[in-house]
Amino acid sequence: MKALFLIPARGGSKGIPYKNIKLLNGRPLIAYTVDVARQMAHTEQDVCVSTDDVSIAGVVESLGIGVPFLRPKELASDYAGSYDVILHAINFYEKQGRAYDVVVLLQPTSPFRKVQHVREAMALFERCENIEMVVSVKAASSNPYYDCYEESSDGFLHISKGDGRITRRQDAPSVWEYNGAIYVLSVAALKQHDMADFTRIVPYVMDDRHSVDIDTPLDWEIAELLLTKGLAE
Repeated sequence: MKALFLIPARGGSKGIPYKNIKLLNGRPLIAYTVDVARQMAHTEQDVCVSTDDVSIAGVVESLGIGVPFLRPKELASDYAGSYDVILHAINFYEKQGRAYDVVVLLQPTSPFRKVQHVREAMALFERCENIEMVVSVKAASSNPYYDCYEESSDGFLHISKGDGRITRRQDAPSVWEYNGAIYVLSVAALKQHDMADFTRIVPYVMDDRHSVDIDTPLDWEIAELLLTKGLAE
């Protein structure tokens, strides 16, 4: 299974300016993900950082990874989706005669994802037949069978799913949320339709600590604390 390890890192960031290259415990945030991709890739040419920003490209190159292209501006706006970014990378390499079976999307905002997690997610993809994606998840913080409510047209709350008879969390069905750390994607499926239309998806479960996803300044402070306390291993 030939894999392209794709790290999307656009320059624009509203919550934390330039967060992809901001220093987290003394290292650029993106460095944590580059380390994992470099250890997993067959060659460093199979690691692709897709960015529109020369500053990010410069930091990545200082880490010893080449940046093969600068992403077109239309793929770097707030409205550009991951799907188009992934297809752009696939097409770029195919024009060079390099075809891949899977794209392993690793977002730089998940610094505590480890090599072992990626290895296990890829092994799960290989074991499962006729699937489109393996995606990393964590146990959802809220459960629609237990503590998620919707407002009815008459203004009253009712349980989102089920009949409301579940009174203990442990009795509710397990539900998951994407943690943003790992996406193992079939290139053949990507060429057929958008990821949003995938139906054959298998979860790879991670714990809360390794699922930290940095989106807000508070997330950043939590990540710094975990690192300084030695709790991110």
